[in-house]
Amino acid sequence: MVWTKTNSSLALSLVTVFLGVSLADLKVGFYSSTCPQAESIVRRVVFGAALSDPNLPAILLRLHFHDCFVEVRCTFLLFLLIVAFFRRFNNTHVQGCDGSILVDNGAISEKNAFGHEGVRGFEIVETAKAELEAACPGVVSCSDIVALAARDAISLANGPAYEVPTGRRDGRVSNMSLAKDMPDVSDSIEILKAKFMQKGLNAKELVLLSAAHTIGTTACFFMTKRLYEFLPGGQPDPTINPVFLPELTTRCPQNGDINTRVPMDRFSERIFDKQILQNIKDGFAVLQTDAGLYEDAMTRRVVDSYIGLLNPLLGPSFESDFVKAIVKMGKIHVKTGSKGEVRRVCSAFN
Repeated sequence: MVWTKTNSSLALSLVTVFLGVSLADLKVGFYSSTCPQAESIVRRVVFGAALSDPNLPAILLRLHFHDCFVEVRCTFLLFLLIVAFFRRFNNTHVQGCDGSILVDNGAISEKNAFGHEGVRGFEIVETAKAELEAACPGVVSCSDIVALAARDAISLANGPAYEVPTGRRDGRVSNMSLAKDMPDVSDSIEILKAKFMQKGLNAKELVLLSAAHTIGTTACFFMTKRLYEFLPGGQPDPTINPVFLPELTTRCPQNGDINTRVPMDRFSERIFDKQILQNIKDGFAVLQTDAGLYEDAMTRRVVDSYIGLLNPLLGPSFESDFVKAIVKMGKIHVKTGSKGEVRRVCSAFN
């Protein structure tokens, strides 16, 4: 068989179907009998930590996303094995929502990857894990703690409440090379759609999960190219609203402190709402990737569906659809049953 571009596209599509979102048996209330206080312990730790750090909701939400979005390495031979033996396929070497970003295993640790730059919240997960180990030793996985903490973080920011299917087990691999293909602020909309498709997520889910930028901040480092190097001659991205441009350049002056933080949602940085979608339409997107959502016909239709005049009566519910998207994201390549392990501490393999 000659391996052509058409074959590659077919392989990618089939891999997306087979591996994008695991069919493993997660369920709401997985710990109801083995550790009934599990979710309340995580919630108490998250709520307590948020008292001293108002940015914690965005931090924990980002941690969940980065834990799930790691690379799937799939050679052609492996692809054939997946297709032929899918139900018997051991996904130990397929990374996803398995707590791999939490591990400290030296210089190769996944958390050291450039794509994970600025990801925080590890100590919150570790605190919750310590309390869970005291209450229910060896029962609750670190990967489930990450997913539950993100849910509680969204609630703290006045976002939608939802139930998290649990039962994940922790991965035994953590390597920075697996995070080399994370979504990047300079990615085109086509690249972003492809990266999400590889995880079994569609264009609508790309918009919804990008809308999580409604809370939190980003560093000026990620704005430099968009403000000062986007077009020849040092011109900025023309999609930035002219009213917004001087605000951004004042916050992030050329050759200024690249670590200065800028809210990603100009109007409601600590409230989880759909304001960021209106910002994107009006040219007030802070990140280039968010702005790109309105340059593509497919994703533009999704954005418009949530902010149109008739949306409150006839349109889809942003909150409900976001919940579906993040729950689906939380199932990417999970390990259950005999796969993986339940770590005693989240920063180290057993």
